[in-house]
Amino acid sequence: MYGDIVAFAMSMPEWVHALAEIGTDAGLLLFAALFAVAFWRARAAPDRDLALTLAGPFAVVAAYVLSEVVKLLIKEERPCRGGIATIAACPPVGDWSFPSNHAVIAAASAGALTLVWRRLAWLVLPLAALMAFSRVFVGVHYPHDVAIGYLFGVTMAPLLALLTVGAFTPLVRRTRQWLPPAWRESQAR
Repeated sequence: MYGDIVAFAMSMPEWVHALAEIGTDAGLLLFAALFAVAFWRARAAPDRDLALTLAGPFAVVAAYVLSEVVKLLIKEERPCRGGIATIAACPPVGDWSFPSNHAVIAAASAGALTLVWRRLAWLVLPLAALMAFSRVFVGVHYPHDVAIGYLFGVTMAPLLALLTVGAFTPLVRRTRQWLPPAWRESQAR
């Protein structure tokens, strides 16, 4: 399947190649912007809701770190080392393939955002899947690398956010106490 996808990708026009290469990183920037908007929306919400919004990016980073540990334990070679022409340059030796960190981060971001802003699910979940698939399309991952990475990220980040929201809630409460009274009153409306 990997070979068929990469062969199809190589037959596409150059602009599709460029879009596929920058799409994953651009999508991650979009997710970062959505986290900022989610925070802004939750700034006047109850302490726990705002804390959950803050726990989301922490959970994404934690899911990424856990996926790095899995990579170091499994040490699967990249498929692009097999001499197949690919769109993207093959990462250096020692940068393992399983699971795809891009897929983990994209899906973790989508999962965490969906947890705090459910109406975004229709956008962020398919976008994360497309970003994950792009890693196979450009030739740097096997399909199972991105499928497992996606499933890992989309389940781990919401779980970690829910597990850590209890630690973030008192921080939000204390921080809000330090705000000037006029700011607190304007947020309460």
